[in-house]
This record gives sequence, C-alpha cells and structure tokens, in this order.
Amino acid sequence: MKKVMFVCLGNICRSPMAEFVMKSLTDDFYIESRATSNWEHGNPIHEGTQKALRDHAIAYDLGKTSLQISDKDFAIFDYIIGMDASNVADLKKMAPNKYQDKIYQFMDKSVPDPWYTGDFEETYRLVQIGCKHWLERLEVENG
Repeated sequence: MKKVMFVCLGNICRSPMAEFVMKSLTDDFYIESRATSNWEHGNPIHEGTQKALRDHAIAYDLGKTSLQISDKDFAIFDYIIGMDASNVADLKKMAPNKYQDKIYQFMDKSVPDPWYTGDFEETYRLVQIGCKHWLERLEVENG
C-alpha cells in the first residue's frame, strides 16, 4: 500500500484537513499529515479545521495532534505533499538528497493558511479539489 503524507507549517489546519478529506475519499492508500515546524507540536487540530470537517461530514480523529516531519517519514512515505510553495521549499531543505523526488506541491497555486486568513471554508474548498486531483493521480500512477 502506497503511503501519502500531507505537510503544512504547523499541522493543525491544512495538512490534517487534507489527511481526513483524503481518507474520506479512499481506503486504498495509507495517509497521514505532518508539520515542517515544531511550533504547534502536540497541539490538536485547530477548531476552525474541526468545524469545517464537521460541517462537511468528514470524519476525523479527535486525538490527532501536531507532529513535525522526521527523517524516518522521508524514508517511509512514497508521496510527501506540501500545501504551499513555502512548505515545499522547507521540505526540500529538510529531506535527504535521496528522497527529494518524493516531494510535491499539493496544487499549482498555494493553499492559503486559514490560521492567517481565517477562511477555513475556502481552505476546505481548495483541499477538496486538490484531494480529488491527487486521488486520480495516485490511482493512475499506482494502477
């Protein structure tokens, strides 16, 4: 089973939203999320993200807390998907050279961080579009 990881700055808004939206779309892949920073380490999913997921009937794990990506994650996961260009740049700096080809950007344009914008609904809309695109891509690439 292919392993997919979504990554944002703090792992409390965008990447856990993508994790649980993608899990709602498929059981064919192992899916998790992480942060590039340790700023929110151990904190739960942001209340705004939880509300957006509840509003759209997306199941999520109440026990999910922020984790920073590790060297082990770069080795284990097949797809490491940054939610914006800054996340991708950070991931490229953090990843050992042999894992650079596992790093992708979620969408052509960056998904705005609702921590700053306050617009969790717009983030959800973009995450839903991006997850559907990634699901199609993963299904094609993995037969």
